Amino acid sequence: MSAQPDTVDNAAEAVAAIIARARAAQAQIENYTQEQVDELIRGMVWSCAQPGEAEKITKMKLEETELGDYDGTYAKIAVKTRATLMDILPDQSVGVIEEDKERNIIKIAKPVGVIGALSPSTNPEATPVIKAIQAVKGRNAIVIAPHPRAKLTNRYIVERMREAIARLGAPADLVQDIGEVSLERTEELMKQCDRILATGGPGMVKAAYSSGTPALGVGAGNAVITVDETANIADAAEKIRISKTLDLAASCSADNAVIAVEAIYDKLLDELVKQGGYLAQPGDYEKIAKVLWDDHGHLNTKAVVKRPQVLCAMAGVDIPEDRTFIVMPETGTGPEHPYSGEKLSAVMAFYKVKDIDEAIALTNEIQAYQGQGHSCGIYSTSDENILKLGMQTKTSRVMVNQPQAPSNSGNLWNGMRQTFSLGCGSWGNNSTNENINWKHLINITWISKPLATPKVLPDDAELFGDVIDRLG
Repeated sequence: MSAQPDTVDNAAEAVAAIIARARAAQAQIENYTQEQVDELIRGMVWSCAQPGEAEKITKMKLEETELGDYDGTYAKIAVKTRATLMDILPDQSVGVIEEDKERNIIKIAKPVGVIGALSPSTNPEATPVIKAIQAVKGRNAIVIAPHPRAKLTNRYIVERMREAIARLGAPADLVQDIGEVSLERTEELMKQCDRILATGGPGMVKAAYSSGTPALGVGAGNAVITVDETANIADAAEKIRISKTLDLAASCSADNAVIAVEAIYDKLLDELVKQGGYLAQPGDYEKIAKVLWDDHGHLNTKAVVKRPQVLCAMAGVDIPEDRTFIVMPETGTGPEHPYSGEKLSAVMAFYKVKDIDEAIALTNEIQAYQGQGHSCGIYSTSDENILKLGMQTKTSRVMVNQPQAPSNSGNLWNGMRQTFSLGCGSWGNNSTNENINWKHLINITWISKPLATPKVLPDDAELFGDVIDRLG
C-alpha cells in the first residue's frame, strides 16, 4: 500500500518534528570554536567529494534526473564543492568577525538557527553540499527540500554528510531533509524555519518570499554575452562553447544569447562552428521552438538539458553527431522571439549589432524580457567598453573574458564568492545582488564604543555649499 499523501495538518506536524531536531542540534554547536566548525565542513565535503563517492553521486544524479552529462555533473560534486570549501575556510565566522577602528565598531557573528533550503533538479549534486557547509559555517542547522526529480540523490548526499558529522562528534541532525517530498512539506519548511535559502524555479522562489519567513532568493537567468571588435575571437568562441555546453546547459548562467558587433560577426560565427556549433538552417527556428516551449511559452521539461541531437530528433531536425551546441540567429526580443529568453538547453541566440552601444541597448531589451539583474558578460580588451557595459546594464555580475557559466558563481580564475545561489537585486525581485554565502546566514551584533574624538558638525556654508544660494 502506498504512503498516505501529505495533508496540510500532517505535513505541519512532520516538519515541526524535523525542525525541533534541527534546533536541538544547532544549540549543541552554538558555542563551537572556529576550528570545530571548520572541521565539520571539511568532513561534510569530503564525505561526498572523495574519490569513489563523487563518481557514485554523479551516476545517481544522471540516472534519477536524466539531466546533464557526466563530466559537468562530476565537476560540480568533485571540484565545485572543494572550491567552495577552500573559499570559505579562511573566513572568520565565529566571535568577532570585523573591527572598524575608525568608527570604533566591533561586529560579532551569531547563528540564525535553522536554514530551510530549496534544491533544484538542475544542480542536485552540489547544491545540498554547498548550502549545508555555508549554513554550518555560520553555526546553523539546515533542512533541505529537494526537487521531486532529485529526491533520491538528495537523500543519499544528506545521509553521507550526516554520517560524517556524527563521526566528528557533532549531532547528525545539523543536516536533514524533509523526508517525504511534497509541496505541503516544502511550504511548511518555509513557514517554520528561521531563514530560507531558495534556489529553484520562479514559482518556488516567489513562494519563499510569500512565506512570512525572511528569505534569500535568486532571480531567473538569461545571460547575454557581448563580443566586441577588440576581442580575441578564437578565445571568445572557445570559452562560449565551454560555457554553453557545461553540463548540457543546466546552469542558469549558461550563454543564452551572444551579441556580436558587425565588424567581427562573420569571424565569430566561423569560430563558433569550428568549436562544435551547428548553425541553424531555415525552418529549424520554428521546429525547435515548437518542442522547446509549450503553447503558453513555458519550457518543456522533457526537452531541456539534453544533447542537441536529442532535442533536434524531437523536433525533426537533422544535426551532425559531432555538434555540441546550436547557434540560432535571432533578430528581436520578447514573446514573439522565444530564443531571446532562457532556454536551459544547448541553444544559443545569436545577434548582430553595429557597436557596443547597440549591444548594451539590446542586452537591456533581452533582459527586460527575461533575466534582468542576473548577469551578462563581455569579450573585449577595451576597458572603456567593459566599464560602459557594466555602467549601463541592469545586472549584478559582468564576467569579462571568462566562460560565463562556470565563472558567475565563482571559480579558481576569478575572485567571485563560490556559491550556487546568485542574488539578482531589485531587478530580479531579490534582496541582494551578491553571490550568496555564509555571511548572509548569520546575525551580527554591533558593539559601538565612543569615538576618542567626537565628530564636529560643520557650519552651514561648508555643509550645504552653493546649494544655499541656488535655493535662496
